Amino acid sequence: MDLIIISGRSGSGKSTALHQLEDEGYFAIDNLPASLLPALVGDKGPQLPELFRGIAVCIDARNVGSDLDAFQRTLASLPASVSCRVLYLDADEATLIRRFSETRRRHPLTTVSLPLAEAIRQESELLEPLAAMASLTLDTRSMTIYELRDAIRQRLVGPDAEEITILFQSFGFKRGIPSDADLVFDLRMLPNPHWSEDLRGLTGLDRPVGEYLESFAITERLFSDIAGFIERWLPSYEESSRSYLTIAVGCTGGQHRSVYMAHRLYQHFQAQHGQLQLRHRELP
Repeated sequence: MDLIIISGRSGSGKSTALHQLEDEGYFAIDNLPASLLPALVGDKGPQLPELFRGIAVCIDARNVGSDLDAFQRTLASLPASVSCRVLYLDADEATLIRRFSETRRRHPLTTVSLPLAEAIRQESELLEPLAAMASLTLDTRSMTIYELRDAIRQRLVGPDAEEITILFQSFGFKRGIPSDADLVFDLRMLPNPHWSEDLRGLTGLDRPVGEYLESFAITERLFSDIAGFIERWLPSYEESSRSYLTIAVGCTGGQHRSVYMAHRLYQHFQAQHGQLQLRHRELP
């Protein structure tokens, strides 16, 4: 049985993820007490019709604290026939506060004496056992609903479960490193097109920016080193039974150097690897 557990802080997109998995053919349950997991997937649990691909459950801070503390033991007690994956969604505190302000929904932990910001921090502590066991963590701060649904579809369901899916992602260090990154490469040593007035308004997808960067020998050396590293170690990642690998390349603002390099790496590996994705976090 395929079991997917969705968790994360409130406002990070758990409902969207659960609905997407339901659309993909999973039997979806929201706010399941963690202590009921063994009964749900055990031999005496409900027998699902064959039309369901598996079970997707959302377990979060609405659970009893003792159940969350015992989460690792609970997973260890599941039958060997259960293939379990934990998806953890998160975003930075400012984004979560903004989302609650926009939707005007109440955070499940807020009280008269516990304001929203403190409730969000407390929630992070409560969910630490689940976050530590996550097989996939997604930072949703800059994702639209449609991008999150697509990420769930591609990285949890996927067209080919036997082949690892690689995501090349550009980002800007000024907004933080993506929390779901497996490998991070820093490109800030490359010449910065931002300081060229003609290039400042362009992005790394525009040919003049590429020509500027390629005029420096360091760009080609760095590309060769990064591509060579990935080619050398990708087989080991595949042998470790991973389903996905996020490779993040960053520069200061995430507009020029990182976009150029992520796009070039994506094109380079297209010829030799089927399951590839490309995302530019800072581009609209």
